[in-house]
Amino acid sequence: MPWDMQDYPDSMRNMKELERKKAVDIANALLADGYPDDRAIPIAMKQAERWYANASSKERAKFKAESNPTKHDPHKTDQRHSRLLNANELVYYENDKWQVEADGAKHASESFSTKEAALKRAREIVRNKDAAVKVYKKNGNLQDEIHPR
Repeated sequence: MPWDMQDYPDSMRNMKELERKKAVDIANALLADGYPDDRAIPIAMKQAERWYANASSKERAKFKAESNPTKHDPHKTDQRHSRLLNANELVYYENDKWQVEADGAKHASESFSTKEAALKRAREIVRNKDAAVKVYKKNGNLQDEIHPR
């Protein structure tokens, strides 16, 4: 069920207003891509919190000036996103950083300076998925496959 700034999940109630606006917008886009409510809400909240913490004052002001998200906003859908919902997470070395990427994604979702940090994040991601973490060595060879459940 899509949301707006008057009707949003209770879990978003204590967010800053601009952060909540971003979370509602992200959650609605995730719903359009086929994510269920119980997955879209925490993902959107986490991404909105990260955006708010890292956005410049100019970016925040620009987003604040945009119209509020509505339940009927069109969102480009990408069925590939719903396929990634239960995809394995890959941890590999590239561009002098350890990357975390859903298997089948176009690019890594996050980069880390240490393998341990990347592995920790990948485990957090798969904790809520029916998936495994595939860990690669710097040379590209598969080192380990971790099944958290």
